[in-house]
Amino acid sequence: MLALSALGLLVAGSVAFALQRAHIVQRIDDSLQRSVTEFKTLAETGIDPETGEPFTQASRLVFLAMQRTLPAANEGMLGLVDGQVTYTASPSVQLRLEQDAELVARLGSEAAASDRVTLATMQTPLTVYRVVTVPVQLSSDPAHSTFVLAYDYEAELRQLGDIFLTYALIGFGSLVLIGGVGWLLAGRLLAPVRLVRETAQQITDADLTQRIPVGGNDDISELTRTFNDMLDRLEASMTAQRQLLDDVGHELRTPITILQGHLELQDSHDPADVESVRGIALDELDRMRLLVDDLVLLAKAERPGFVSVDGVEVGQLTDDVLDKARALGERRWMVDARAEVRWPLDYRRITQAWLQLVANAAKFSEPGSTVAIGSAVSGDELRLWVRDEGTGILPEDQSRIFDRFTRGSNGTRAEGSGLGLTIVSAIAAAHGGTVELASAPGAGSTFTIVITGRPDAAEDKELTAWARF
Repeated sequence: MLALSALGLLVAGSVAFALQRAHIVQRIDDSLQRSVTEFKTLAETGIDPETGEPFTQASRLVFLAMQRTLPAANEGMLGLVDGQVTYTASPSVQLRLEQDAELVARLGSEAAASDRVTLATMQTPLTVYRVVTVPVQLSSDPAHSTFVLAYDYEAELRQLGDIFLTYALIGFGSLVLIGGVGWLLAGRLLAPVRLVRETAQQITDADLTQRIPVGGNDDISELTRTFNDMLDRLEASMTAQRQLLDDVGHELRTPITILQGHLELQDSHDPADVESVRGIALDELDRMRLLVDDLVLLAKAERPGFVSVDGVEVGQLTDDVLDKARALGERRWMVDARAEVRWPLDYRRITQAWLQLVANAAKFSEPGSTVAIGSAVSGDELRLWVRDEGTGILPEDQSRIFDRFTRGSNGTRAEGSGLGLTIVSAIAAAHGGTVELASAPGAGSTFTIVITGRPDAAEDKELTAWARF
């Protein structure tokens, strides 16, 4: 920015200097030409104002012209007769041409050799002049007289140089000011970029919690928000990866130990023992496969695109879940309510979560007891529930059963991976919802998936049918 500003000031100053220099040269030449014109006018009258008679001496004409000429600043004049200085300007004129010996010598020699008006630039050791010489020759006077006017060209340019020296100082001050303001502004604008760099340096695989404060709505702020979003995704991914490794190490250790122990102790020569160990191995491997499937599903739940939302008829979904639930055991299957509404859901994932709740209800209830499902719309919430008359859940367990590999105190360690309710919670969260629980020991439980979001008014039937089967 400073280089461009300096270049702009330099170009502007150079152009202005060149234009002003040309203007000074033109002004000097115009002034000299006007003086020559006035001299010619005086000569053409041919009348000496003092005598009233025609001029008889050329020197008299030169003298009278010098009397009537008022030199400008940095301008001087001389009157020569036969190449010798005869007349000089009044003492009030600052430029004393007669004091420059070389100039006088050159004027004397050129005056004797030329009979025409000349305008030329002459350089001497003292300075550079812009000189006009006007030769005067009368028939009645054999002497050669010359009227000389000259400008000190360097003095005129020196004034211009002083002006542009001031311009240069002002330009330098402007650059300093621009640099200072630019430094402050750039520092302020690029502060978020430095924070991004510093935060990136502080991030390790063990600490992804660093975030950059965001303020404003400019491009740098948007970059900061994008960087923070990237950190959020990275932290979520690392957390999911760490959780997956912890879960795998925690849950697979037991079946692996069981397999290793039975294989080490089996009698390979005893067919009955081999068959027994084979059954145990297959059972443990099947449990490991189910566990891995559940862990993979939970890992996917942390990624974008886990659910593919489309309009789903909730009433039809309720009937489909009931039909699939009947195969889970001899229970008194019921529909408490059916919401006749179209709602944005992932049909496959929400069915999976709902059936998981149904399977839990069947697992922890007695044959012939009631297991009911239902769906309803309340305000901007869709509620999908499963109600059972099973063993219920202790109050101290209700806040933790949605954690991974956690079962209630009255649960069965031999069945399941302990990930079922975690999967249900993950599917609900992917739909922007939660899972609610109402339970008491011996009084059964009601699990409710609550999904917030309003369907289009054109599709909203707002009808809830109540029925019992």
